[in-house]
Amino acid sequence: MSEISVIGGGRWGTFLAWYAATHCKMDRVKIYSHPNSPEYKKMQETRQNAYLTLSDNMYLYEKISDVLDNDFIIISIGSQNLRDLAKELNGYNIAGKTFLLAMKGLEEPQATLLSSVMIEEIKQPIHIATLGGPGHVQDYVKGVPSCAVIDSNEDAVKDKAIKMLQSDLIRFYYGEDFIGNQVGAALKNVIGIAAGILDGLEWYGLKGALMARAPIEIGRFIKYYGGNPMTAYGLSHLGDYEATLFSKHSHNRTFGEMFAKGEHFSKLAEGYYTLKAVKNIADRENINMPICQALYRVIYEKADIKQTIRSMFDRDLKHEFEQF
Repeated sequence: MSEISVIGGGRWGTFLAWYAATHCKMDRVKIYSHPNSPEYKKMQETRQNAYLTLSDNMYLYEKISDVLDNDFIIISIGSQNLRDLAKELNGYNIAGKTFLLAMKGLEEPQATLLSSVMIEEIKQPIHIATLGGPGHVQDYVKGVPSCAVIDSNEDAVKDKAIKMLQSDLIRFYYGEDFIGNQVGAALKNVIGIAAGILDGLEWYGLKGALMARAPIEIGRFIKYYGGNPMTAYGLSHLGDYEATLFSKHSHNRTFGEMFAKGEHFSKLAEGYYTLKAVKNIADRENINMPICQALYRVIYEKADIKQTIRSMFDRDLKHEFEQF
C-alpha cells in the first residue's frame, strides 16, 4: 500500500497532501497539524479549507507521532519554526526516513539553509530533499499545470521523490544545485515583496527592470553559499517570478503592495523574515545586493519608500552584465 505523511496543515501543506492523494494515487495520506490551529479545526469539522475538500484517503492527526511511521514525509511549515520541529522529530526513531522540505526560506539571523537546520538538529541518518518552483494552490485545484524542481544531495532521493510525485498536473525536474535551489527559492519571496511595493506605488514599469536585475544579485548570494549563480535563472527563482511577482495569490507580493499603501497584511510572508537574514549576511560578507539592502531599509528602518526604492535603480553607471 502506498502511503506518505505531511507535517503542516496550512495552505501549501494541505494542498500537497491533497495532490498526493488525488493525483499521485496514494492509498493513504496522513496530515499532522497543530490541533489548536484554526485551519486544522476547520478541516476537522468540515473536511474542507478555503481552497479544497479533503478526499476520503486523507486522514488528520493531532499527534506528530502518528504520522512518523511512513518512510516519506513532506514538511510544510513556517521556515522559522523548522528548528523547533527538527528538535522534536529527533526525539523519535526516524532513522532512514526521507523528508521533503516544501517551504521556501532561510532561517534568521544567520540565513541558514533549511537543509542545514535539519542536519544540525537531527542526530540520526535521514535523507533530505527540497521542493521549489512556481505554482499556487488556487491554480492547481482548477487543473492549471505547472513545473517544479526537486533537489537533494543524493541522486537516489531525488529520483524517489520525483517518481512518487510526478503527475500530469505538476512536472518535476531533477535539480542540480541543492544549495542554489534552496537559496533561490527563499530569495524569490524577497523579490516578491519588492514587486509588491512597486505595485503599491503604481511604478509598474520598473517590474521588468526588477526581474532583469534581481537574478544577478541573487546569483551573488548563491555563489557565497557555494552554489552555482546560474541557478538563479532556473525554476526555483526566476521560474517562480510570475507566481510571486505578479499573481494576486502571492502573499509576498501582496504584503509589499499593502506595505506601500500603509496597510497591514496578516498572512505569512516568508520573504519578510528571509530579508532580515539576507541583510545580515550581505553586510557582513560585503556582498553587493542593492535590491535587498534598499528593501531592508524600507521594511525594517522605515526609510522613505519612494526615494529608497528609486535608489535600487539610480546607482552608479555600469555595464548591464557585470560579473557575479
